[in-house]
Amino acid sequence: MIAEQLAAGWLRHKGYRVLGRDFVHPLGEIDIVARRGDTIAFIEVKYRATVASAGEAIDTAKRRRVANAARAWLAAHPGNGERAIRFDAMLMVPWRLPVHIRDAWRT
Repeated sequence: MIAEQLAAGWLRHKGYRVLGRDFVHPLGEIDIVARRGDTIAFIEVKYRATVASAGEAIDTAKRRRVANAARAWLAAHPGNGERAIRFDAMLMVPWRLPVHIRDAWRT
């Protein structure tokens, strides 16, 4: 998806190292996994007409699926288990810079 490519490029520009994209597991999926310093961010990307509608699209069920997939990703990449983790949102709207919300939710 174009929005995810743009989000990954924006993250790289901000100093993140993208560790993976489009991680799919039976329990859920993650759009982008990125690292900056000692923190791993599991990032949900939403593209909508407005920032508000993009944010609203990340509902409780979506957050749960991302968290479940994050546990699966960490199990598959055990070298990252000691790092801090957080869940971010990257809200994308037409003709605007991405809105990156760090620590958008907690599990």
